[in-house]
Amino acid sequence: MKTLVVGGTGLLGGHAALYLQEQGFDVTLASRRPAEAPALRALPFMELDYTRTDLSAQQLEGYEALLFCAGNDIRHVDTTGDLAAQWRENNSVAIPRFFALAKAAGVRRAVMLGSFYPQMAPELIERNPYVRSRHESCEGVRALNGDGFAAISVNAPFMVGHVPGLQVPMFDAYLAYARGQLLEELPAFGPAGGTNFMSLQSLSEALCQALVRGEPGKAYLVGDENLSFAEYFQLFFDAVGSERQVEALDREHPLMPDSAIYTGRGNHARYEPDDSLGYCRGDVRRAVQALVAQQGGTA
Repeated sequence: MKTLVVGGTGLLGGHAALYLQEQGFDVTLASRRPAEAPALRALPFMELDYTRTDLSAQQLEGYEALLFCAGNDIRHVDTTGDLAAQWRENNSVAIPRFFALAKAAGVRRAVMLGSFYPQMAPELIERNPYVRSRHESCEGVRALNGDGFAAISVNAPFMVGHVPGLQVPMFDAYLAYARGQLLEELPAFGPAGGTNFMSLQSLSEALCQALVRGEPGKAYLVGDENLSFAEYFQLFFDAVGSERQVEALDREHPLMPDSAIYTGRGNHARYEPDDSLGYCRGDVRRAVQALVAQQGGTA
């Protein structure tokens, strides 16, 4: 299946693109910038900014399937500007507009990788502009379903994993923390509360299955393990061979700031995910260990 992976040079899209290639898909990456990881540089690449209003359906012709792993979060916006307006334009408006182009181009199956927040904590939709934008993009994309176009959303939680050769500053910081290499030594703790975590392997399997056999128009709430943030950080300490025990403290963590926890510090965003797509479960610890192995093993 000739498939365009938008956001395919990043961590989530890149892992999914490589997995799809392994499964026999004919994969092309699309992103604003070319891939850095050698394994991704070996795949065909299309320079594309999905937020541009001058894109045409002709640019997407010839693809049978679309996997969209882009979207804006706090990493992609001008934090000095109107965040709500940026999220609305770049998520609520631009993503469904791009899927409409894919439909017009003759794409038959299209999967959007979205956020778990609107399904897991729908009360956040009205009061949090970012979560609202993710909800509106999910609704807008699935509203296009029909007339030979299968539009599906796969909504994922906190993710962990690696793409060979791709450096991710967040995980670099986690490993430095676990190894005691941060310039300012921090106690071994996680902020109070927790959430659901999922490995990139599990997610890529879910995305692949959604492309192949996902129910048209459905939003799948995927995930794997419900962990406290302390338990999650403990996985990194264990993987590098540290004997330090991570405790839960009701204080903001510089590597897991309150701004990244939309359900609020101290809350446990637990849920039982929809695993009807048939992806692997219980994979978070292995994903952390594989990440450590890629970056030099134990301290």
